[in-house]
Amino acid sequence: MTDVYIGDNEKLVQIINQWTQGKSQFKTPITGLTLYRKEQPTQLNSTILDASLCLIAQGEKQVILGEKVYTYDSNHFLFTAIDLPIITQIIEASPEQPYLGVILRLDPYVLAQLMLEAHIPFKHTNNEKKGVAVGLVTSELNDAFVRLLKLLETPQDISILSPLIIKEIFYRLLMSPQGEQLKRIAATGATGHRIVKAIEWLKTNFAKSFNVEELASTMGMSTSSFHQHFRDMTLMSPLQYQKRIRLTEARRLLMTEDSDISSASIQVGYESLSQFSREYKRFFGTSPSEDIKHISK
Repeated sequence: MTDVYIGDNEKLVQIINQWTQGKSQFKTPITGLTLYRKEQPTQLNSTILDASLCLIAQGEKQVILGEKVYTYDSNHFLFTAIDLPIITQIIEASPEQPYLGVILRLDPYVLAQLMLEAHIPFKHTNNEKKGVAVGLVTSELNDAFVRLLKLLETPQDISILSPLIIKEIFYRLLMSPQGEQLKRIAATGATGHRIVKAIEWLKTNFAKSFNVEELASTMGMSTSSFHQHFRDMTLMSPLQYQKRIRLTEARRLLMTEDSDISSASIQVGYESLSQFSREYKRFFGTSPSEDIKHISK
């Protein structure tokens, strides 16, 4: 039986600390791997998190999905099996002991291939269905991440060795107690796989109006079944998911692209500026104009 890894992750701390000096984020040359550093707790932040495995070397963080709050630290990993609009907050960080984290994007197609190659069984169950979970870090998982990050010191090895180590990490995740949630997503033909395809469509076409019945039919599901499984996995309806994607993208446009309120609302698919402003304030707690004033100070 795999031992739970609790405690000594000094190597992971050292490596992330080394590569994030002077920066809050480092997109590594390893596909899908990003390192993070924060030297103080953060405010609540709305973002869209791709299907990812999140590991913390030092510090503590919480992720909010709907009414559910997930807290994790250096002894726990968090993964999202699907792309989700979430709210995040780093709750433990300081200049002396900064928050140090790593996010590895999950590839459902590699996961599906791995399930076939390793003959990993998938069982249809009525257990936990949400597309996000927190689990205990094992020594094997921690060591695999250390080996992956050490490749940054030998860039010539990355293209050959990183896919092998990432595959090992995915395997460890699939075989963890939380792995059933991933298997349901990765198993081709399974309901979870269809919801993933629907989410991919919504992320690409979030600015367009859509008919839930037609989208369900395209995914080969009845409307009622589609609604139920979508809500089980994301804790929101398809229309709520689209709205959160729209509002999160609108805030990004306002905060980082110097877009005006009217242009941002139209770009994300709103026809009514007043409706956009009303829903924006309800979701973020501040109006679009207040956000713009804040960043212009």
